[in-house]
Amino acid sequence: MAEDRTAQIRRGVVEFAVLGLLARGERYGSQVVDELATQPALALTAGTVYPLLSRLLKAGLIASTWQESPVGPPRKYYRLTEAGRSAHAAQRAAWVAVRDALDALMEESR
Repeated sequence: MAEDRTAQIRRGVVEFAVLGLLARGERYGSQVVDELATQPALALTAGTVYPLLSRLLKAGLIASTWQESPVGPPRKYYRLTEAGRSAHAAQRAAWVAVRDALDALMEESR
């Protein structure tokens, strides 16, 4: 049951998490998957991340370029666009407001 709750919350923040990673600098797709996996509550499969990256590309929030890889075929790197930076900033502000409200409620319930 707790796992279902985590999955439900994760679905609501996955775009924010990916934009947050890309706000730190460009990354290739499997790098996004691997970095999310370092946080078990945000661990997503490639089958979830790549369609999300595609949607973000179509929405103009990220851009991509192919770059040669030192260890194999070229990789597609993703980075935020200006629209993506604005979207991330708006999501961050919304997240802080929700987090602060929840923290206040949780503190009151102790």
